[in-house]
Amino acid sequence: QLVLVLGDLHIPQRCSALPGQFKQLLVPGKIQHVLCMGNLCAKDSYDYLRTLAGDIHVVRGDSEVTLDYPEEKVVTVGQFRIGLIHGHQVIPWGDAASLALLQRQLDVDILISGHTHRFEAFEHENKFYINPGSATGAYSALE
Repeated sequence: QLVLVLGDLHIPQRCSALPGQFKQLLVPGKIQHVLCMGNLCAKDSYDYLRTLAGDIHVVRGDSEVTLDYPEEKVVTVGQFRIGLIHGHQVIPWGDAASLALLQRQLDVDILISGHTHRFEAFEHENKFYINPGSATGAYSALE
């Protein structure tokens, strides 16, 4: 099963669209699951992701304007329980100990968060943590 993990698009506030080279890789019907860590910021972005896969999960980012997504979500893909959060709730942002606490609270094998706009993937105590970065390369408040 192919899973697309992304977040922090910030379209149209900080970027006009997904990068063309990336978008060419997103072939409808090839991807089974889309997991988005929020900050889509426009219904058009959600509608586009919906064309890629039948199974789409989105959590609310701190810059959402009109869309109502949950703060956190747990989904199962194959044998894995996956926790989704935007990441603005984690203090300090991206902190491994804070992420590990949230992972235990959600009881998930993999915790995916965003917000920092920086890609990161690591293993801690046999659990996996992923931050997909910004799908558009949108600037971050951390820069």
